[in-house]
Amino acid sequence: MALESKYIWMNGELVEFEKANVHFLTSTMHYGLGVFEGIRCYDTPKGPAVFRLKEHAQRLLDSVRILDMPELPYTVEQVSEAILQTVKVNEFAECYIRPLVYLTEGGMGLNFIGAKSGLGIAVWEWGNFLGEEAMENGIRANIASFTRHHINVMMTKSKAAGNYVNSALAKTESLKLGFDEAIMLDPQGYVAECTGENIFLVRGGKIFTPPIATVLGGITRDALLTIAHDLGYDVLEQPISRDMLYIADEVFVCGTAAEVVALSEIDFRKIGSGKTGPVARALQKAFTAAVHGKDPQYETWLGYVSDIQVPVNVLQATSASTD
Repeated sequence: MALESKYIWMNGELVEFEKANVHFLTSTMHYGLGVFEGIRCYDTPKGPAVFRLKEHAQRLLDSVRILDMPELPYTVEQVSEAILQTVKVNEFAECYIRPLVYLTEGGMGLNFIGAKSGLGIAVWEWGNFLGEEAMENGIRANIASFTRHHINVMMTKSKAAGNYVNSALAKTESLKLGFDEAIMLDPQGYVAECTGENIFLVRGGKIFTPPIATVLGGITRDALLTIAHDLGYDVLEQPISRDMLYIADEVFVCGTAAEVVALSEIDFRKIGSGKTGPVARALQKAFTAAVHGKDPQYETWLGYVSDIQVPVNVLQATSASTD
């Protein structure tokens, strides 16, 4: 995965990739005191479009508020505009987008008092997180030995940088054991989510997913709930036990990076047919059509890059670099 691009947006300016730096002594790097988003831009018949742009920008600012970080001097609309500018100036038809709120001042204390927040936005070309083969055949998962955060230990509704140490521990363990992904249980022993995805199961034609209270409110999850209802499926949000996964007709996960992927095996137990099942396939197909602008009923989910203007000085610099 190559992370390079021409420009990164840093605190109101589009700067060259090599110049997008922060100081070594930022406490964000030392203590994980920061928040971020994962967003995708897709190619559509009308050009590149960012999927659910405003919702992602709102969740970024919500994460800042939840952690009581110093608030940014930007509105949802301004963050959204900055994201579109960054995609446009880098001239990607499709890309992954990573906004990050970090501390620019405040020293090395374990608090946000007297600190200041900064915002960076990077984009890069990135295919499916779990691989194209996973979209077709599904992936293998296991129940992690690491428990998902308790809701009063870490703020689970904030997409906080420090939260993902928990995910990295579980994911690394699973990969070393020969699996592709880890399923994490909550402190009460119920299924919570995967290391970077929300989880669903299908049983008797109905779709089940854990309640929103203890998991990150996935924007892809929300989209799938809407699509599932539109396709006529009954969707129930309720506690899910580990053994319910083993006897499910289908299990699938979703997230910005992973999109929609089935779990073919969990803890060495084949799930359903051992391949992507009909419900996951239908949702996968409908989601793909929606994000690529091929289903008009979900047109409002797309923020078109063509609608934004790039600062003149950046356009001039880009032109000079290609002469």
